[in-house]
Amino acid sequence: MISDFHFLRPLILLALFLPALLAWLAHRLANVRGQWKEMIAPHLLDRLVIDAAGQSLLRPSWFLVSLLVFAITGAAGPTMTREAPPFVEDTAPLVIAVDLSQTMDAIDVTPSRLERAKLKIKDVVAARNGARTAMIAYAGDAHLVLPLTEDAALLESYSDALETRIMPTPGRDTDAALSMAGELLAKETARGTILLITDGVEPTASEALKSQDNGVIILGVGTAAGGPVKSADGSFLADASGGRIFAKLDVAGLKALGSETGADVATITDDDTDVRWIAQRIQSNFSRKQAAEGDRWHDLGWWLVIPAALLSALSFRKGWVFQAGALLVAIRFLTPDIASAQGLQDMWLTQDQQGRVAYQRGDFEAASALFSDPMWKGAALYRAGRYAEAVDALAPVDTAESWYDQGNALLHLSKFDEAVVAYHKALATRKGWPDAQANLAIAEQLSKAKKEKEDDQPQDPNQKADSVQFDDKGKQGKQGQMNIAEQTSEMWMKNINASPTDLMARKFAIEAGRRSR
Repeated sequence: MISDFHFLRPLILLALFLPALLAWLAHRLANVRGQWKEMIAPHLLDRLVIDAAGQSLLRPSWFLVSLLVFAITGAAGPTMTREAPPFVEDTAPLVIAVDLSQTMDAIDVTPSRLERAKLKIKDVVAARNGARTAMIAYAGDAHLVLPLTEDAALLESYSDALETRIMPTPGRDTDAALSMAGELLAKETARGTILLITDGVEPTASEALKSQDNGVIILGVGTAAGGPVKSADGSFLADASGGRIFAKLDVAGLKALGSETGADVATITDDDTDVRWIAQRIQSNFSRKQAAEGDRWHDLGWWLVIPAALLSALSFRKGWVFQAGALLVAIRFLTPDIASAQGLQDMWLTQDQQGRVAYQRGDFEAASALFSDPMWKGAALYRAGRYAEAVDALAPVDTAESWYDQGNALLHLSKFDEAVVAYHKALATRKGWPDAQANLAIAEQLSKAKKEKEDDQPQDPNQKADSVQFDDKGKQGKQGQMNIAEQTSEMWMKNINASPTDLMARKFAIEAGRRSR
C-alpha cells in the first residue's frame, strides 16, 4: 500500500546533493553570457557570443544527472510490500500429523486409507524440495516420529513404517497432535503449517484448531460411503452383533469444521490435485504470516536499474564519456568462453554464488565442486554423501558450526569417538547448543555400544562396527536396552537412520508409559 511506502536505506538519499550540484554546475557553465557579462560591455558581448541555435538538448550533463538520481534512489531501497526471507527460510516449515486410529485401515480407498495417506506424504515431501518437515503419529495420544528435517529420504522411510498397530493408546486425540505440532513450530523462526491427514476430527478439537497460531490443513482420507476396516490379522473388524464395521468419512462435518475454525479442508484425490492444493495452502499460509509479521521488506530499487541502464547506454555516443569502458565490455563479450552458458555465469556470478544456485537446485555434487567457502563446500559434500571429504573441507574452520557439521559427518563414518570430540568442541564455543548436546548424547551411546559389543564377543571382520541389533524376541540383553531407557525419544528417533515399525511401536509404548506415570 502507498501508506507503507518508505526507503530501506534512507541515509543514501543524502547523496542526491551530488546530481543537484552537477546540474547547477552544468547550467552555470552553459550560460556563457552570464560568465562574461561583468567583464565585457553588453554591446560588444552581443557581437562576440555566438548562440548555438538548434543545439541538441541531449547534453551529457543532464543524462549524467538523471542517471545518478535513478541510481541513488534505487540504492536507497524504495519499498511498500513485504516478502519472504531468502534461501531455506523462504519455505514454511511443515508438520505432518498422521492419524493412526484403527479406522485408517478401512479399504474404501485402495489399498487402504493409511496406505493412500503414505503415498500422499511422499508426494507432499517431494514437492517441497527439501524444505523442513516433521512428522507426528497420533491416535489416543500423539507421538513424535521425526523432528523437523530436510532429509526427504528419511521422511519417506519413516512414513513407510507407519501402521495403526504401533499406537499404544486407541482412540483419536486431535488436540494432542495439534499441541505437539504447535510446540515443534514454536521453535522455528518462520511460521509454519500443520497438515492433518485423517479420516475424522472430533468436534471437541474445534477450540484447539481456532487457537492455532499456525496454518492448519485437513486432508480427509476415505469416502462418504465408507468401507470395512481390516484388523492386524487380515480379518475385518466386527461390532457386538457380528456385523462388519463400516468407517465413513464425514465430508460435510469436516467442511463445517473448516468453516468454523478457518482451517483449509479437502479430501484425498486419485491424482496430484490434492498435493498441489496442499502446496499452495502451505505457501499461502506462510506469505500471509510474513506479511502480517514483517520479517522482510521487498526491495523495489532494482527496478530503477532499467532506466539507469538505458541512460548509461547513451554514454557510448561519440564525444561522451566511458568510451574506454565500452571498449573493454566489447572485448569481454568477444571472448570465446562467453559463447557458453558457463561463461555467462562466470561473468555475472562468483563461484560461491554459482555453488549456491546448484545447492538450491539440489545438485550437491556440482555445488561441492563450485564452492570455495569451506563451510558451504562441506555442507554440499555432506548432502552428496561424501562424508570423509566433508570432514576434510570443514577441518580448517574452527567454529562451533564447523565442529558440529564435522561431528555429523563422523557419525555417518562410524567414527563415534571422533564425533564425540567434535561435538565437545562445538559446545565449548557455543554453550548449551541443544542440537549439539542431543547429537553428543547419541555419539556417546553409539561409542559405548560399540565398546560393549567388542567386549562381549569377537568382532567379525565382515560386520560393520556400527551395526546395532535389537532383540525382537524379548531377550533384553545389553544391546536391546541401550538407547531406549537412557535417551530421550526425540534424540533417539532423530539420529537412528533405520526406522522399522516394531522399533517405533516400542518407542511409543515407552513414551506412553512415561506419560501415564
